[in-house]
Order: sequence, then C-alpha cells, then structure tokens
Amino acid sequence: MDLEKQPQSPVAPAGPAPAGIRASDADRDRIADILREAVAEGRLTAEEHAERVDLVYRAKTVGELEPLVQDLPAPGGGTRQAASPHGYGPGEPAGPAENLVAVFSGSTRRGRWRVGGRTNAFALFGSVEIDLTEALFGQRLTVINATSIFGSVEIKVPENISLRGSGTGVFGNFEVDTLESADPEAPVVVVNGYSVFGNVEAKPKRGKLITNLQRQLRKHLGH
Repeated sequence: MDLEKQPQSPVAPAGPAPAGIRASDADRDRIADILREAVAEGRLTAEEHAERVDLVYRAKTVGELEPLVQDLPAPGGGTRQAASPHGYGPGEPAGPAENLVAVFSGSTRRGRWRVGGRTNAFALFGSVEIDLTEALFGQRLTVINATSIFGSVEIKVPENISLRGSGTGVFGNFEVDTLESADPEAPVVVVNGYSVFGNVEAKPKRGKLITNLQRQLRKHLGH
C-alpha cells in the first residue's frame, strides 16, 4: 500500500533583513548600546570601543553594523536600551538624528538653529560643543546621546527649560545640572551617555532664557 502523502509544510518565514538594507538611527543606537556595555564590562578597551563607535556612525547598511558586535554578547532583553529614570528613553523622539563627531578635532553647534528631536555627539581626542541658548525648539523632548573618549562634550542650555540626564563616567566625568522649569510647556532636554577618560557636562548658561516658549510650541503643534 502506498504511504499516505504528508501535507507539505508551509514556506519558511524569511530570515533576517538583507545585509544591504539601509541602516536606521534605531539600528545604530542598538549597536552603540551594546558597545557601551562592552567597554563598561571590560570586554573592549577604550581604543577598541572608540574605533568601533566611529564605524557605527559612518555605517550606511545593516551589513556594516553587525560585524562590529559579532564577538560580543547580545543585550539581556534583546531590545533597545531602557528608558532613563525620568521616563525619557533615547529613542523616543521621531525623525533623523543629527550627528556631531569630533575625532582629533572640534565640532560646534551654536547660534540660532532649529533643534531636532535627537542629537548624537561623539568626541575622541576632540571636543564637541552644543549651545542651545539661542536655539529654536520644535518639540517638547530633545535627547542628546553624548559619548566622550579622551575628549569632551559640553552642552549649554537656557535657564528656563527642564534639563535631565542619565550617564556614567569610566575614569572620567559625566555631570548634568538638573533643572525643572516652572512652565509645564517648557522644552525638556535629556542628556544620556558616558565618558571614558573624558568629560561630558550639561549645565545652564546663566542669564540666558528662551522667551515665548508656549507660543513657539503651540505654533509648531498647530494649536
């Protein structure tokens, strides 16, 4: 007697996204988080970490990112970094991030400019200065991810916004002067990151204020 034909199995689901697919900001943030944990745990030296982080923000495709963490353990939850104690995670703001990179050099953002929802600042034997005292905020939450290795990242904010931070200094300094604005509609700037033999500072610039906060925000939101 012929054996009964077994029903054919459904087609297997597609595997991971092709290596040639364009990398998103979320992809880069995920890899940067793994590298940060690795250097904090002693799996990477500061020099190795600096070299890989530089490649992370230069990568164009997913295929260029994955080899950078092939020899490192995956994060426990398999998801992006948890939100800071204040409830503002690094990935919450929408839109593309602005990258400020200083490798044996300096990078500055100041004057009257429109602040995006997210900025990545990376300093390796260099300095990054971000001055928000004359900037235009188009959203309530602005997140700055700051990494300093044998360098410095300095962030200046006006006195009448809310400033919060969550970070670590490994043989370095990570300092955020917390501010809480009395205006419930004032912009909130959250600084996340770490320094290795370097310095990350975020503090108000005395005497500098942003005016018409409610009007600017309402105009942007269409209220």
